[in-house]
Amino acid sequence: MKVLSPEYPDHESILDTRPDFIYASYDGAFDKGVAGTPKDLADLGIGSYTSPLGCADAAPRSEVSFDTVWDEVDTIAVDTIAGVDSSGVFGVQDRAAQISADQEQSLAMLAKQGIGQDTSVFWYDSGDRTAFAGAGEGGPQLILDTVGATNLFADLDGGWADVSWEKVIDADADADPDVIVLGDASWSSAGDKIALLKKDPALRKMTAVRDEQFVILPFSETTPGVRLADGAQTVADGLAALERN
Repeated sequence: MKVLSPEYPDHESILDTRPDFIYASYDGAFDKGVAGTPKDLADLGIGSYTSPLGCADAAPRSEVSFDTVWDEVDTIAVDTIAGVDSSGVFGVQDRAAQISADQEQSLAMLAKQGIGQDTSVFWYDSGDRTAFAGAGEGGPQLILDTVGATNLFADLDGGWADVSWEKVIDADADADPDVIVLGDASWSSAGDKIALLKKDPALRKMTAVRDEQFVILPFSETTPGVRLADGAQTVADGLAALERN
């Protein structure tokens, strides 16, 4: 896939590629200055679709599960999407079915292995004054459930939540995590987050920081979508490596 821009490309750059179809994870992709509104694109003969699992500005997100991920894969694979001008764009239902079957088998194997049993995890996405952490209803929770690990903030609603550092290191609440999982993104690299944890006088006392118990995975494997199952494998491999060490 050709990368047009490190962030959202502008409207003209997108149209210069003469797309048949534009598929986005987030509503912001269809701002007028970016891809343009779905109506404007339709007027140009360009189909468009926003993932129901992405962040929406108004409509509530679909409930997140691996089944909803696979439902989206199935939806995109057909040659006609209900209510969307997409006729003839894809038509690869067999490939979609194979993706879902392969991922389901992989996840079942990881669940059987239970590599994360008895392991508490702080899922650290970004933030410095507070921590943007994996909560109880999103990609991180699905991955941790798959590998059998315990999410430090599983009791919080939503896929992600801002939490104070005091809650992360609250000894009275047994919050000191065994492992810290770090999403690696261009806007918040794993290296930058590790540096912050090691520099702060209070945070560097955490067991996981002191013993360098970190698992790193790409941001694309942390959000609900076709790479989320890869994220479960990455986390399982990372936990296994820490256990061996």
